[in-house]
Amino acid sequence: MTEIILLSDRRVAAIPVAENGEPLVDAREARALRVDPRQADRDGSYAHVRADVLRRLLLAQRALPDGVRLLMVEGFRPPRLQSTYFDSYADEMRLANTGASEDRIRELTSAYISPPEVAPHVSGGAVDLTLCTEDGVELSLGTEVNATPEESDGGCRTAAVNISAESRTNRRLMSDAMTAAGFVNYPTEWWHWSYGDRYWALLTGAPAARYGPVARHIS
Repeated sequence: MTEIILLSDRRVAAIPVAENGEPLVDAREARALRVDPRQADRDGSYAHVRADVLRRLLLAQRALPDGVRLLMVEGFRPPRLQSTYFDSYADEMRLANTGASEDRIRELTSAYISPPEVAPHVSGGAVDLTLCTEDGVELSLGTEVNATPEESDGGCRTAAVNISAESRTNRRLMSDAMTAAGFVNYPTEWWHWSYGDRYWALLTGAPAARYGPVARHIS
């Protein structure tokens, strides 16, 4: 069985960052890429990614069959929002796992929400996405984007077997396109892909991450 490395793993935090200064760009300006507004925020942070990430998303789009589109749900996430998500889910894990150590709570939380200090989304290098038709109708990928392990009975894991054959085929279709474009998947979340962050560096053997946290707000 392939090891699942969680973002709470010390090996992730140990990866150095060689920030390359690449700007955040608005994916909504790329007509070839669909951006869904369900995670929209006031300043449009959700629609931004690093410039090379957008280029690679467009490469992945071109690798998909005719009639199938990537549907981007969320890109950059401000650090403060990431901390809010992490702390909130950690509280749920404490309630559900009375007596568990804080290390265990951190591990359980990290299966769904990344620790803020290593979170791929705060680097602008991560995207949550799914597939849809040309008309914007979402394809079946087994669970909703952002489904928790509890509500999906583990179906949110990329390699989950408790999903339909159609969903497995669609996950494989997206995986092939995204992997060919240089992204890596977080295996507890089929929808989460990243490039240039610490997690990507660890999985690909890169000497350092290319993107660190982006502290500034989108203007």
